[in-house]
Amino acid sequence: MQIITTVAALTAAIEEAKKSNKTIGLVPTMGALHEGHLSLIERARKENDLVVVSVFVNPIQFNNQEDLAKYPRTVEADCEKLQGAGADIAFVPSVEEMYPEPVETVYHFGPIEEVMEGPRRPGHFSGVAVVVRRLFDLTQPNRAYFGEKDFQQIAIIRNLLEQIKYPIELVPCPIVRAEDGLALSSRNMRLSAEARAVAPNIYDTLQQAVEMSECEDVESVHDWVLDTLASFHEVNGIDESLKFDPEYFEIVDDTTLQPITDWDEAKGVVGCITVWLTGVRLIDMVRFR
Repeated sequence: MQIITTVAALTAAIEEAKKSNKTIGLVPTMGALHEGHLSLIERARKENDLVVVSVFVNPIQFNNQEDLAKYPRTVEADCEKLQGAGADIAFVPSVEEMYPEPVETVYHFGPIEEVMEGPRRPGHFSGVAVVVRRLFDLTQPNRAYFGEKDFQQIAIIRNLLEQIKYPIELVPCPIVRAEDGLALSSRNMRLSAEARAVAPNIYDTLQQAVEMSECEDVESVHDWVLDTLASFHEVNGIDESLKFDPEYFEIVDDTTLQPITDWDEAKGVVGCITVWLTGVRLIDMVRFR
């Protein structure tokens, strides 16, 4: 595996691959790699001749500078995992290498960015689009792989590809979960042992909501999820320091991402949730239909 830190070296490697007509799979990451990331690489390995994995904490997608400062950075361990997973190139640039000039580009995504994460993280999706577009330009991939935990992000990238008209296949990949159901996330390593023990109840609640949806209306299921998580510590006699603080839970059309009021409104329906636990922001989703 090559570890590349400069745009010039990456460009040369991609040009060489293109000369040999190799197909390229791109897996963009912000590092702190876990089994979820490795599953994306495994999929890319099966479907492409060359697998490029970026490891870059993108500062312009953080509207909360404290969150940026606390984001886990484990580059050495990440490269070891990438080697074992079969990546061909690990692209590990500095901020200066990625953005030699101030970033002035701003992307807009209409209604799909006006719900859920959008209004709560101003500028986040534009920052995501800028870095992904930059990675697309540098790696010229045939396919790009993203995890479904960040469900709204996939919709944003799909829209980005429509805007820039790049012939790249977007490959959404299923959420990888720990044995107890918690969606794997780089932020999980910031949870204390006590918080980590209660965190799986987020997914447990979502699973119960899916069962409820067979006999309850959308509003009832929506409200039950928020109430159940918010009162979880009281109901179960858990210390208030381990209290779930739901930021939002939305039941939406899986294509438009707009909230629905009736189960029959959309062919595909998902529930997307963000919950704070001991200062750590946890994201998850579940499919209803």
